[in-house]
Amino acid sequence: MTWVAAHLLVALAISPLPTGTDVDYQLGGASTAPPHVGIVVRDREEAPQTGRFNVCYVNGFQTQAHEKGFWLKRPNLLLRDEDGRVVEDEAWGEWLLDLRTKEKRKRIARIVSRWTKGCAQDGFDAVEYDNLDSFTRSHRLLKRKHALAYARLLTRGAHKQGLAAGQKNLAGFDGHKVGYDFAVSEECGHYDECDAYVDDFGDQVLMIEYVLDDFDATCAQFGDTHAVVLRDRDLSPEGVHRWC
Repeated sequence: MTWVAAHLLVALAISPLPTGTDVDYQLGGASTAPPHVGIVVRDREEAPQTGRFNVCYVNGFQTQAHEKGFWLKRPNLLLRDEDGRVVEDEAWGEWLLDLRTKEKRKRIARIVSRWTKGCAQDGFDAVEYDNLDSFTRSHRLLKRKHALAYARLLTRGAHKQGLAAGQKNLAGFDGHKVGYDFAVSEECGHYDECDAYVDDFGDQVLMIEYVLDDFDATCAQFGDTHAVVLRDRDLSPEGVHRWC
């Protein structure tokens, strides 16, 4: 079998996001989504919800706060400044991964691909890789080209497992170029970015808002064609869940 034929067989096994349904974004803890919600996004450590299209959240470009011990055992894969200090996304308390060399990108991608394989084995349909625009918070240590080269490795890993791959953030970049199949946007209404995602991904965009006025505006423009949800910033199970 040729490489092209094999690639096409894998692509045929990948399902797109369902349309005409709602999404629930449950990264802060799982809760049973109501019947009108056909798409559920959960952390990779949670189980998918039976009977829904399930998206597995994987922090692919930064570390989860509770997994710092794991990465401290692999210190040369953490991005460090000229003084040797680990570069942190201070808003989330997450360390950035060092994507500057081909070898490091391959090593990190192998780790993340194991997590992706776990998502597939658990029954997820797709994976969302957070966060493509991490390089913009690296104090210029990482470049866009590093992030995109690494993203290609992640999307190949997802497709190998039969999962659709989701681009998280970086509005205006057409992620199809590096293998993404859909996009996940937090606050595209707030930042006036929804059109940019739709231009590149059509109806394959999930929209999450955290401010009621932004949610109302996003619903007015995109609620008839896209899955839009209003959540609390903690994404807690008992928190805000509202749909258009």
